[in-house]
Amino acid sequence: METLATAFREQIKQVVSLSKSSTLITEHNVYQQGADNILPFLDQMVDSLILPGSGVDGMAHLEDLLSKARSGKSCLLLLEHYSNMDLSLFSSLVRKEGGHGEEIAKAVVAIAGMKLNEENPVVSAFASAYTRIVIYPSRSFQGLDAEKDKAEIIRSNAINRAAMKSLMSVKVDGKLILLFPSGTRYRPWDPNTKRGVREIDSYIKSFDYMCLVAINGQVLHVAEGDMLDDYLTPDLIRLTAGPVLDCSEFREKIRAEVEARKTENTEAIEDKKQAVADAIMALLEEMHIKAEPERLALLK
Repeated sequence: METLATAFREQIKQVVSLSKSSTLITEHNVYQQGADNILPFLDQMVDSLILPGSGVDGMAHLEDLLSKARSGKSCLLLLEHYSNMDLSLFSSLVRKEGGHGEEIAKAVVAIAGMKLNEENPVVSAFASAYTRIVIYPSRSFQGLDAEKDKAEIIRSNAINRAAMKSLMSVKVDGKLILLFPSGTRYRPWDPNTKRGVREIDSYIKSFDYMCLVAINGQVLHVAEGDMLDDYLTPDLIRLTAGPVLDCSEFREKIRAEVEARKTENTEAIEDKKQAVADAIMALLEEMHIKAEPERLALLK
């Protein structure tokens, strides 16, 4: 079974030699501009794995979101997350659709966990193809001890403050801020990896509009161990972009539903932030399930 390391040896050698991406994240380098000379290698990898019929449904919705971003509104892209190739698939397939595809892909700024930069220099090199803001994810705080890991906690706070400052600067500059609301790749053996992280509520609270994108089909599968051990299977990939949603309206609707449940059951204690994250994941799952029969029909 082919893995990233075995299937793309030549691309790995060339990308690592070209990459200038820092493998150590500090508060001074959280914003990382995408490297145009590395992007073609990611496109080659995508092209070698996707089957005929792969593409994007709902491009008009993505173009609508771009239009709003260009008018000065802050805009989110919320994607399902199955593998470290999801951003590459989105970027490549959107550009292949034509229309404003190139402009949409160029406007994307991804929120990325620092693991992609620091855990493996090869993964870091490939990630450098895309413009991103690097954060210290909440999941990485788990297991830290307030006394033993004091220096790391101070570092994490500094990184996230710098990341939020950078985000506030670019989000009203015609950019589309891309987030994976689960915060991690889905692992079938761990259902919790498909649950939205509660921090998503804070992003939605501070943005004007959002567009959800479901991913059907999978060319890269998570393996237990090193990211380069993830294994490959060619597949037909369909991305489905939903209609543009007003962030404030969506958030208030979910919070109102939580209040209603609380009124019906005075003993109920529900985390409103988590409820918003759960609602996003439920909507993505609904989109995913709805799109799958059509994708399977294209495979026949």
